[in-house]
Amino acid sequence: MTPLPPLTKSFAELGVRDEIVRALAEEGIEHPFAIQELTLPMALAGDDLIGQARTGMGKTYAFGVPLLQRITTDTEKELSGIPRALIVVPTRELCLQVYNDLALASKHLRAGDRKFSVVSIYGGRPYEPQIESLRSGADVVVGTPGRLLDLAQQGHLQLGGLSVLVLDEADEMLDLGFLPDIERILRLTPDTRQAMLFSATMPDPIITLARTFMNQPTHIRAEAPQSSQTHDTTVQYAYRAHALDKVEMVARILQAEGRGATMVFTRTKRTAQKVADELAERGFKVGAVHGDLGQGAREKALKSFRTGEVDVLVATDVAARGIDIDDITHVINFQIPEDEQAYVHRIGRTGRAGKTGIAVTLVDWDELPRWTMIDKALGLNTPDPAETYSSSPHLYEELGIPAEAGGSIGRATRTSDRPKREPRDRDAKPTRTRNRRRTRAGEASTDGHAAATETDAPEQGADGDSSSDGSPAKRRRRRRPRKTAAAGAS
Repeated sequence: MTPLPPLTKSFAELGVRDEIVRALAEEGIEHPFAIQELTLPMALAGDDLIGQARTGMGKTYAFGVPLLQRITTDTEKELSGIPRALIVVPTRELCLQVYNDLALASKHLRAGDRKFSVVSIYGGRPYEPQIESLRSGADVVVGTPGRLLDLAQQGHLQLGGLSVLVLDEADEMLDLGFLPDIERILRLTPDTRQAMLFSATMPDPIITLARTFMNQPTHIRAEAPQSSQTHDTTVQYAYRAHALDKVEMVARILQAEGRGATMVFTRTKRTAQKVADELAERGFKVGAVHGDLGQGAREKALKSFRTGEVDVLVATDVAARGIDIDDITHVINFQIPEDEQAYVHRIGRTGRAGKTGIAVTLVDWDELPRWTMIDKALGLNTPDPAETYSSSPHLYEELGIPAEAGGSIGRATRTSDRPKREPRDRDAKPTRTRNRRRTRAGEASTDGHAAATETDAPEQGADGDSSSDGSPAKRRRRRRPRKTAAAGAS
């Protein structure tokens, strides 16, 4: 197949209404990305479609712009405050990102005598403000599956008037186990609505879902089928690393020339916080985003990362889904992901919007089998990464690390600068298990191996109303045996 022709039309030339064009232009957005230009004509015509593009290629406006145009130019249905469009997303962070993008694009639109309204609905926040937002009038609703379903079943969210339904990051919703909730939501929507599904990858269950709720959808890819699943502008490195040396390696990578905003990925919540704490002790400006943090702390960390107050964000896969920042220069996989799709999503955080990026994966010895499968699936041609330590010359040379770089850069970050954990619910039962290795002294090992054996429970923090707490269980007090009545009488 020949490469796709260059796409140079502006939003105005594609027929987008002036109010939306003006709002985007005020943010410096005048020309659409490939996925946007390819989908706009069909989406504006009301056709069902499946949009497939890699992370960071502009899928939000690919459905957002035609969605706003269709419901504001429909002469048969006036905007009455009952939702006309619903966008379902897998995580709170992505919910806020899509909400902000649509609020920006619609800021010059009107719904009769009132301002056009975009409302976000997600777990981890009180119900009452969200219910009040729906009562006040919501033209577009962006939400996560669990909270959307709750409010719909309670009668607060009306889905019978929808004209457009969008499933964003559908593959992520499949990974998080939201498919049953999605199917329940679909049954509450009218059959006549337009449906759009956007995803970076298309596993079989997503294709099956699309066939059941879409009407002869057109499948659009933003690149040729033979192109790599990962960004061509991202340079990828893999090193075999020892668990006890990984933080030292990360500290030196963070001193590489040209290093800007950086994301460090872990598989477990406990490891994410541990790595963030250790990097802060070494003087780096670091934040953490994981399921053990309350929604307020997560939003604060993301805001600090976006504004540059911190330039290193340590995150788990679930918590990081939906983080859409174009200026990330480095992604570091502190622990390798579960599969190749998670790897694609992780490193897709850099090399976005045509910019260059660097992805570094640290592979521990016990992670080699999983890495081999990822390498083979994606054709990375690095099945056996070079054994590397924080002092290895090739690490410094390949990543542009100054020879004088050490394990710290100055004074430790104050504890108050780090995201705070939410108070623990003492009545909550521990939801994860840990495998402990014993040292000769008989104490539990605290190295990277112990952390790597943890399992993150499915994060309610991704969508539900509470985050699962994985704090270690408190040591039980030894109780003295009660004296029996007979003993007391003797």
